[in-house]
Amino acid sequence: MSKPSQTNLDALLPDLQALGFSEYEARAYLTLYKLQPATAYEVSKMAGLPKANVYAVLDSLTKKEAVQPISENPLRYVVVAPKVLFGRIAQSVARRCDKLTEAVPHLAETSDDHYVWSLAGNEELSAKMRDMISNARKHVWVKASEDVLLPYRDALRQAADRGVAILVILFGTKLEQFQFGYPSRTYLHEGNGTPVGIAPHLVTLTVDFEEAFIAEFRAEARGSYTRNRAVVTLADSLLRHEIYFAEIFEMFGQPIQKTFGPALLELRRKYLPVDQVRALERLLDEPRSGIGGASEIMSS
Repeated sequence: MSKPSQTNLDALLPDLQALGFSEYEARAYLTLYKLQPATAYEVSKMAGLPKANVYAVLDSLTKKEAVQPISENPLRYVVVAPKVLFGRIAQSVARRCDKLTEAVPHLAETSDDHYVWSLAGNEELSAKMRDMISNARKHVWVKASEDVLLPYRDALRQAADRGVAILVILFGTKLEQFQFGYPSRTYLHEGNGTPVGIAPHLVTLTVDFEEAFIAEFRAEARGSYTRNRAVVTLADSLLRHEIYFAEIFEMFGQPIQKTFGPALLELRRKYLPVDQVRALERLLDEPRSGIGGASEIMSS
């Protein structure tokens, strides 16, 4: 493997400094990695460090167990292997974070459960969804389109494997991709999975009757997360009624759609914004694989 260039060395300095290394310590460690074994003079010359400082820097790195001397006359140093050093640092940081995660909330006089947190960007929204799914203990309820939910299928499967009941209300047709075994269930929204309005971009997710997450995944993805009891209860109630509706559709889907039209169009004409009604009408008129037009929905 080729040795890192000066440009690559400089690019790594901020990461080392973020781990608690001073700039001189970071430069000395990276330079020594390139030269090792090397004397303090050689490190000073190659790293551009003042000679008066380099011994103190190497001594500090030795105390941090980042470098170690291997000879006395002349005194030469080598680095502790990155896998060993940074693995140890990672474990130490993880322990500290776990301790603080447990201890800091006890300092507050009131709980932060009444807040609703605003989230922005796909990365932040995705991280929150994965965190909620991975920390679920009893159940995960989620309503989303298959395209939005697909990146989280493995996380949902892992939760199901550890005994969490997954319940999905799905916009789309790919039921087979979201089957996680008993007691988990996946339903097509209103019996056919027809996307209505902005449904293809929305996610509603609740966990254990304790957390709620609502997001819109578009070019400017935005969402909210909360443990506020009233808001969580509202989100749970909305999903619970979707579940009721899904079970009812399993038994009485055809009579319901004969009365109210495919995708409940006659009802939606009363209560949806006009532009969403027109979009749904166009969708139902188009022959599509899986969901299909009005006649196919009526027979589903």
